[in-house]
Amino acid sequence: MRRSLVHILALLFIAAGSLHFMQVCGASPMGRRQVVIVPDEQMNEMGVKAFDELKGKTAIERDPAVNAYVRCVTDALLARTRESGKYQDGTGVGSWEIVVFRDPAVNAFALPGGKIGVFTGLFQAARNQHQLAAVIGHEIAHVIARHGNERVSQSNLVEVVAKGVAGMFGGEYKDQLMGALGVGAQYGVILPFSREHESEADLIGQEMMALSGFEPAEAAMLWENMRQLSGGARQPQIMSTHPSSGTRINELRGHLSTSLPMYVQATEVYNRRPACAR
Repeated sequence: MRRSLVHILALLFIAAGSLHFMQVCGASPMGRRQVVIVPDEQMNEMGVKAFDELKGKTAIERDPAVNAYVRCVTDALLARTRESGKYQDGTGVGSWEIVVFRDPAVNAFALPGGKIGVFTGLFQAARNQHQLAAVIGHEIAHVIARHGNERVSQSNLVEVVAKGVAGMFGGEYKDQLMGALGVGAQYGVILPFSREHESEADLIGQEMMALSGFEPAEAAMLWENMRQLSGGARQPQIMSTHPSSGTRINELRGHLSTSLPMYVQATEVYNRRPACAR
């Protein structure tokens, strides 16, 4: 029995590893190969539905000044997604809906279907227009890079693998099999991709903010603020779906060699100088 369970585990991790190398159906804006098997139209419908449900459950901020501030920053970033090139949103979104939610959570999000949500608690960490642009640019990057589609696709593939291996071995080891797959899926496939998505969105977002005229160095400052708000407390990076604050700060600072020239061109050549204020 123990030997059979070892065989099951081996097959699961081989299968999980094969999913890692199956990213051949497309490429992210950063050139990373990825698999996206869900139609964009379906992802957009899912995003719209989720957003509508959230609007029905969460208080919406009605302050005109706050809404104008968030829209000013967001519109400057979205202008880059309407241009041709690697930041273009090709998921079929014609226009984006932006909603500010009256909620203390230090968070923001973007969903397929052109939906952006910003929680008022985010202003604790995003203390100027540049830092707010870093967050919103990061969230938009998730959508234009089809990260949501990629995650759903990966989950579907993992489910197929689980059913296939279960069929090979029958019901004898069903409990052990599904338990092993839960561990295998979390630490062998889904978790690393999630961290990879977050890091990729950080860099895409930094480039977008630079091209929009926001100071790219402020992206790292945002995460310094985040770290201060958390009191320095963080769970180990290996167990998190997000990179640690320190990792994000280092990656964003390292990427300034790419994003700073974009910022100089945006401000000096194209005179893109957003002036968004609350």
